[in-house]
Amino acid sequence: MSEMREKITAVDDRRKLADAVRGAQIAAADRGDVVVDMKEADLARIEILAHDLKPVFDDVPVDDLQWDFAISKGQQPRLWIDSTSHVMMGRDRRTYRFVRDTRLGRIVVAESPDVQPISDAVTNYIAERIVERQRLMEGERINLRSAVSYQKDENSGPTEPASVRLPAVSSTTTRRSRSVVSELVTVLTWFVIGGLAGAGALLAFFWDRLSPYF
Repeated sequence: MSEMREKITAVDDRRKLADAVRGAQIAAADRGDVVVDMKEADLARIEILAHDLKPVFDDVPVDDLQWDFAISKGQQPRLWIDSTSHVMMGRDRRTYRFVRDTRLGRIVVAESPDVQPISDAVTNYIAERIVERQRLMEGERINLRSAVSYQKDENSGPTEPASVRLPAVSSTTTRRSRSVVSELVTVLTWFVIGGLAGAGALLAFFWDRLSPYF
């Protein structure tokens, strides 16, 4: 019983120390608003939030590539969760704003001057997205790539490719082919008739000159 009390006391002490460290960091950021650039103060608060969320980031599966989990140190520091959501500081430089970009515009998911509510909102958002991705991955998949079907031969053991049926030629295609052939024969026939008629006309026209040779 005494050992359990000692463990509980030690955990409580660590929590109090963590809270004290966080309070000191926030106080330092507040003083930085006056003596340091505003950008550095915003960055300090964003880093405090990132440090609080680090255990959550570490628990996300490595193969889940939809997350960014990065801090951008631009004109306005931001903690990026994914490509559409991030945390930034409000205009008062003391309020955390967790926003998300949607097709209808930017929406505010959570807003608070304290770290814990924003940390909880980000954690819930990550959990919802992970569950959504799992449901999509567990759904039925349809393979869009062409593949040869295989059938199992019980006697031979290994699988062999099944016979592939060629697509049947439609009757419309057959009729078109026959029509083209018929037209080609007709054209050739008239061409031969025209050639014979022309040769006969030439023979009759030059008969007087050619008659001595016959």
